[in-house]
Amino acid sequence: MTFTLRDTSPGAPIGVFDSGVGGLSVLRHIRTQLPQEDLIYFADSGYAPYGDKTEQQVIARSLAIAAYLLDQGAKAIVVACNTATVAAIKALRARYPALPLVGVEPGLKPAAAVTRNGKVGVLATSRTLSGEKFLLLREQISAASQAQFLLQPCVGLVELIEQCSLGQDSNDATSMMLERYIAPLLAEGVDTLVLGCTHYPFVQDAIERTVRAHTASPITLVDTGEAVARQLARLLDAASLRRDGNPAPQLRGYTTAGVDMLEQAFAGLLDLHPPVEHLSV
Repeated sequence: MTFTLRDTSPGAPIGVFDSGVGGLSVLRHIRTQLPQEDLIYFADSGYAPYGDKTEQQVIARSLAIAAYLLDQGAKAIVVACNTATVAAIKALRARYPALPLVGVEPGLKPAAAVTRNGKVGVLATSRTLSGEKFLLLREQISAASQAQFLLQPCVGLVELIEQCSLGQDSNDATSMMLERYIAPLLAEGVDTLVLGCTHYPFVQDAIERTVRAHTASPITLVDTGEAVARQLARLLDAASLRRDGNPAPQLRGYTTAGVDMLEQAFAGLLDLHPPVEHLSV
């Protein structure tokens, strides 16, 4: 389907999607920044993780989910997944040039602005860190700021965080994995860590504990969810699509995996209990 601004209205919902529950970390910032908006959250957990998929597979999933969200009347879409943004944002913008569309990128620019010694560690999926778009961004920001970005693929971390969202006891495994990924970066002298996947803010406490176990020096953590929400607000204002006067904003959830999984993630991570439906998209 094609999308035109005249086909929608401020009362239409905003669509947010991720490979799983990680995008809920972005959703919470959107709810804070735009509290009167109706929201649809789509967790593609049946196809997670995206990090081990080919670029073409991620593009195909992203296009299919965007088409579904637009069929539900979405006036804007947030790609609340770093891997999907790196792989598919160009294809989404080509398919829907008039659509207010926001992707999530690892916060290299804000990290370069706050680092004190110029050494920044980037925690992300392998797919994100190997993407052409990300590597070009790293090159551009490194050239402009002289910051050194040390890349750390965190294989398996998304899956553990998904388990945590279900209330499964994976704290020890998560701590061991974070130790394996973060300790080498700290040994290299980084003073800033970029949380380059929307899942990672949900284990920020564990990340901070791992950091404290290795250094007393202050380490800055960069999460870009708030910046995504601000950009979404700017795009809605530019298109005259921000909603006002909605005293009871609605939130709906959809998933390609079990309904219980997303319901428990909403409850455990955000203390929310919206209706959730299973889809085969």
